[in-house]
Amino acid sequence: MTAARPSARELLALVTDPSAFTELSYPERESAPDGPLGWPGYGAARARAAERTGESESVVCATAEIEGTRAVLIAFEFGFLGGSLGRRTGDRLEAAHRHARAHRLPVVPLVATGGSRMQEGMLALTQLQRVARESALTREAGLAQVAVVRDPTTGGGWATLGAGADVVLALPGAQVGFAGSRVRPPDADPAAYTAEAQVAAGSADAVVPPGELRRTLGLWLRLLTGRSGTPAPVPAPLGATDPPATGWEAVLRARDPRRPRAGRYLDAYFTRRAAIVGDRCGGTDPEGILCGFGVTAHDGRTVAYAAQTGAATRPAGYRTATRLIRLADRLGIPVLTLVDTPGAANDAEAERQGVGAAIAELFGAVAGTRIPVTTLVVGEGGSGGALALAAPGRTWAAPDSYFSVIAPESAAAILKRPADQVPATADHLRLRPQDLVALGVVRAGADDGEAHRPWGPTPDGRRG
Repeated sequence: MTAARPSARELLALVTDPSAFTELSYPERESAPDGPLGWPGYGAARARAAERTGESESVVCATAEIEGTRAVLIAFEFGFLGGSLGRRTGDRLEAAHRHARAHRLPVVPLVATGGSRMQEGMLALTQLQRVARESALTREAGLAQVAVVRDPTTGGGWATLGAGADVVLALPGAQVGFAGSRVRPPDADPAAYTAEAQVAAGSADAVVPPGELRRTLGLWLRLLTGRSGTPAPVPAPLGATDPPATGWEAVLRARDPRRPRAGRYLDAYFTRRAAIVGDRCGGTDPEGILCGFGVTAHDGRTVAYAAQTGAATRPAGYRTATRLIRLADRLGIPVLTLVDTPGAANDAEAERQGVGAAIAELFGAVAGTRIPVTTLVVGEGGSGGALALAAPGRTWAAPDSYFSVIAPESAAAILKRPADQVPATADHLRLRPQDLVALGVVRAGADDGEAHRPWGPTPDGRRG
């Protein structure tokens, strides 16, 4: 394997089990010597590319196993006319997706391309529509697509096979962006067209060194093929076990900086997990919400998670959670949500970023999902910014949490009550876990057949 840019077959050897590798057969269309446009010298350029790379086209498609999971792989050969997409490339990509659907396999594009092949003109550009349709059909079939974007990934290859995948991994320092290096504005910041910049902008999920690529791909493929109709078990509370005596005590417990937060809950709940990052609209919210998929410690199943961290959730955080829930729904994977936020971010920038629309999208995703969602309130449940992540009829509350239509301080201010009336207002709001059970807002005890029991009164009145 070369240090600078591995060939398609070198990369396939790096990430797959060679004993399970089978190259797909392709339809090979006839073409005029210089292609459909009669581009002078195109035939000779193709012949030189074939001699130099040993390939007859810019992609190699195969089935193989990655860490035990069988998949269809699409590896671009950049040495063949810059990995560009022509009509024969489209033939191979279509064949790969059809094979994946016929055999119920995930698809892994290993992308390195400069975009559409100009020597084939609009016939090359329209291959992007063809690729997009095949990808959409694979998505509708409930099959995962995990892309690895290499150096470079630009143009239509990035805008379809790369950015259009369910999960996008990138090699360090790779040039990644819609605009290639020769067609950007002369004063453009080159750092904006890198793998690292795409992760920061929420368009890719992680930068993965080559030595870790096989293991990372293997984990993602295992997670995204772990279909299950059984709800995620309710996490065991990690903090207080006794009920709060008053509403204000419930609020103070939830705001205590020593209380267990999302990271501790996720560490206890999963043995392995992988994060999705960003809303695919240019935004991330790593301080407000953690999203991804994991292997449960309870029974080794895949469960998707969206866990608020205790901070105000920003619009990108809500959109990332929506992305997660819709992906889990399509793949048939149950979801765990952890509610912990004083509320949605309410600054001017949050409004400019569409916080209301982002929350609306999340409400809709939770309401419309076909897979079971399990929710545990682990800290502050602040108004609609918290409720958007809660599963109707399948929400529980930890003893050091509260859930309220509004914060007690804000309620007192609206009612023109003095500051010393805030604790009494907390009681009036009936926001304690036991109050929420009595109101029917959260459930009592553990779900039938689940291993963990959050705090709450059981049906016979005892404390769980």
